[in-house]
Amino acid sequence: MKARELKGVEWVTDDFYARTVHLGDNKGWIKVTQSQKKNALLLELSHNLTSILPALLNRVRDLFDLSARPDVISRQLRKDKRLAPRIKASPGLRVPGAFNGFELGLRAILGQQVTVKSATAIACRFAEAFGESIATPFPDLNRLTPAASRIAKVSVDDIARLGIVRSRANSILALAQAHVSGKLSLDGGIHRDPDETIARLAELPGVGQWTAHYIAMRALRWPDAFPKEDIAVRKSLGGVTARQAEELSQAWRPWRSYAVLHLWKNPLNSFKKNHETKIKLLL
Repeated sequence: MKARELKGVEWVTDDFYARTVHLGDNKGWIKVTQSQKKNALLLELSHNLTSILPALLNRVRDLFDLSARPDVISRQLRKDKRLAPRIKASPGLRVPGAFNGFELGLRAILGQQVTVKSATAIACRFAEAFGESIATPFPDLNRLTPAASRIAKVSVDDIARLGIVRSRANSILALAQAHVSGKLSLDGGIHRDPDETIARLAELPGVGQWTAHYIAMRALRWPDAFPKEDIAVRKSLGGVTARQAEELSQAWRPWRSYAVLHLWKNPLNSFKKNHETKIKLLL
């Protein structure tokens, strides 16, 4: 999360995650730390958010994937010899979610075909330009995440002048308009058919299957999302085609999102290197 920190909206350190919040008419901040006494997260929040506490708790649970059962998920995934060493290397791995679905959708589009560092820099400029200012006790938290209702009213030129290519500016505008119209809802707490949402996302200009599945994985909390076109996933599986990756993934259902994260976190080359090192030591 630190590498993808949205300046002003988020504040991430080794010890806590904090961010500004805008839910309905309520605006404030939260701070999440890990309990030192047990396996639990501790949530601090501004007083003016207490009236929406149930909704707030659901968002935090989604963000940290607290409803997952890593034991159940790992039991199935480690049956595949391709995944078994990765499960062992990262036991209990969870899929990071999203506190705000529209924010995640924005960042997925801004991150297309660029590095994490570049995408984060662009996203920070976007938040600075279109996020509403807010006063908090923390200097690092001073801006709300850009609202879909505001973005839907701006022009492509307004977005493009931030250094965002026009094709992505069109995609962002289309996403905001679809969100405001109700055609799309990208918050995991709202129960919709994920396949239908993925299809609607893919209909937007500049949003392909990879971006749609990535949004489903993190924003919709869909445990079975699988961006089969992902080059890193296919490379980690031995350089297979997208079709072959789809076939291999059938044994992982309904936990393919977790399999993808394991493949991203522990690419094939790292296991080859470790294997080669062990052979040299034995010799």
